[in-house]
Amino acid sequence: MGVQLTKDSIDLGIVVQDAERSLAFYRDTLGFTDAGSMPMPGGGGTMYRLMCGTSLIKLVHPASPPPAVAPPGGIPGATGYRYWTISVSNLQEVTDACAAGGAKVVVPPRAIREGISISIVEDPDGNWVEFLQAG
Repeated sequence: MGVQLTKDSIDLGIVVQDAERSLAFYRDTLGFTDAGSMPMPGGGGTMYRLMCGTSLIKLVHPASPPPAVAPPGGIPGATGYRYWTISVSNLQEVTDACAAGGAKVVVPPRAIREGISISIVEDPDGNWVEFLQAG
C-alpha cells in the first residue's frame, strides 16, 4: 500500500552537541527560518525548530550528552544516515558562505553529471550537508 503522505517534505531530527554552533550554521549561515523552540519531553533538553523550505529541521540539544557519537567521515565513514541534500540555485555562494563561517568544505563545487553540480560541507557535528544545483 505504501505511505499516504500528508506533507510534500520531510522533518529531519539532528542531535547536536553545541546548540549555538549548530544554530549559527543552519539558521545564520544557511538562512533557515526560526520556527521556535520547545523543551524535550521528560526534561531531556531543547528542540530548536528551523524551516528549510517546507521541511522542518529539528536540532535537538539533549540535557546530557548521549553515550555515543556518530563516527565521522560522511559517506565512507559508516552505515546509516550519512548526508542529506538541499537543492539550491546559488551553489558557489552558499559553499563560500559555509567556508567563511568555519564549516569544512568536504567537496568543493563540481559537476557530477551533465547539468548537475554539487558541493558538500560538514555541519558543526560532522554531519555532511550536500548542496545540489541543477542547470
